[in-house]
Amino acid sequence: MQNYDLARAREHFAARMAFTTGVHELEVLINQGKGGFQVVDARFPGDYAQGHVPGAINLPRGKWQNPAALRKDIPVYVYCYDQTCHLAADAALELVKQGYQAVEVEGGWERWVQKGFRVETVAAAA
Repeated sequence: MQNYDLARAREHFAARMAFTTGVHELEVLINQGKGGFQVVDARFPGDYAQGHVPGAINLPRGKWQNPAALRKDIPVYVYCYDQTCHLAADAALELVKQGYQAVEVEGGWERWVQKGFRVETVAAAA
C-alpha cells in the first residue's frame, strides 16, 4: 500500500472504536446485569417477535423520530439483520441527530445467533 496515511488511519480506527461494537461486547454488557445502556432492534416487528437480543426495544424504520422509550443519558446499542444491513447505521444516525448516544452493533442479529447467545421472543397474544 503506497502513501499510507497514518494520521487518517488513527482517526478512522478511533472513530470506529468509539461508535461501533461487536455482539460479544454487547453480550458481556447484558450478562453483567449492571444496566446503564439500552438495546434497539431496528428490524421489522415480525422478525423482532420471532427472536431478539434480550431486553431489546423494537424500533423499525418509521419509529425513529422521538422514541419515547429511549433515554439520552446512556448509550443506545443499535443492531439490525447482519453485517451488510444498513438499518442500524441509519437508525443510529437519526438517533444521534436527536441527541441519543447511539452505538452500532456490527454483525447484527445474524452474528448474535451464530454465536449462540441468549434470545428472547415475544409471546403470542392469547
